[in-house]
Amino acid sequence: MNEKKERNYRLALPFTYLWIGFVCAISFMEAWIKFRAPGVTLPIGLGIGSLVFSALNKMEWLFALLIALDISLISRYRSRKAFFLFSTALLLLVIQTIWLLPALDARIDLYRKGMEVPESPLHFMYIGAEVLKVASLILLGIHLIKLTEFRTITYKN
Repeated sequence: MNEKKERNYRLALPFTYLWIGFVCAISFMEAWIKFRAPGVTLPIGLGIGSLVFSALNKMEWLFALLIALDISLISRYRSRKAFFLFSTALLLLVIQTIWLLPALDARIDLYRKGMEVPESPLHFMYIGAEVLKVASLILLGIHLIKLTEFRTITYKN
């Protein structure tokens, strides 16, 4: 066996793509489709959205933890580019978790109480963070694929 470091990202690779899939399915599809369903009023849609995005946020933290474990502890090969791309997605997740989601939930509460909710750029900021996060995750996934050594099995006749 040679001394070369193994480059297998058994957790980071699949969970990067799962994270992308979750964000794309919920943020870019479910978020606006639910308001087109018959009988879904704005307060109901906002309540559903709050629950769904809270659940998404928890799943994102699980994916982030598993990816972090792999690229920093499990895999013996260290890539600065992978660390940078992951850190970018993680920073955006932190901003969403500690600032954007609570601020958006506070606006939902005001709306439910019948108060006038002034216009705000928060939704656009959240969407922008999602786009940047998905872009960094896509680049991370591509980078991890390039680094991963896939073993091929050959059969002798």
